[in-house]
Amino acid sequence: MALFGRILFKKKNAVETFIVAGLGNPGPEYAMTRHNCGFRAIDILAAKLGIDFSKSKFQAKYGEKKMEVKGVEVRVILMKPQTYMNNSGTAVAAAADFYKVPLSNIIVIYDDFDVSLGEVRVRAGGSPGSHNGMESVTSHLSGTEFPRVRVGIGRKMPNEDVIKFVLGNFSPEQEEIIGASLKRAADAAYMIITEGVDKAMNRTNGKAKNG
Repeated sequence: MALFGRILFKKKNAVETFIVAGLGNPGPEYAMTRHNCGFRAIDILAAKLGIDFSKSKFQAKYGEKKMEVKGVEVRVILMKPQTYMNNSGTAVAAAADFYKVPLSNIIVIYDDFDVSLGEVRVRAGGSPGSHNGMESVTSHLSGTEFPRVRVGIGRKMPNEDVIKFVLGNFSPEQEEIIGASLKRAADAAYMIITEGVDKAMNRTNGKAKNG
């Protein structure tokens, strides 16, 4: 349920908490790979909100900020799991349990080769598909009904190894396209928090247009 569907029923001084997790692999050797679109997008969102990742807990780097959204105090927690992609769920679930955050307030940003390069898609929930990081997240959260932002990285060549593909870098031409997509993904996550997942889907889904 969107934030604004609940605000009339919350106590005056209650704080609404959101966790936004960008998925990726730690280390400079992975920084610009296709599999690190989640890290890169959340870095853009962090810059937008003035949040740094100076805190370390939950096997993750994270930062947080409180802001007001239409009269409601909102705590936004941005995190980058340091567990490596396939174990991302351990970090996300630990943070969600610590802050008592419901599934509907957990937003995950990640790369997806089932989405065309240049597209960003927002979903309110659903299966993890073929993404191992999301499989870990859904398994550790024991549920799939949480918003996610999928950054399209395009499909591999027919005979190309999947692991080599997702751990490879974009070409210079592709990097121009993905740069616009990452900004759009960061904006989509912010929109889920401030306006709800339905509006974020309506305004985001489809191909990016010049960033």
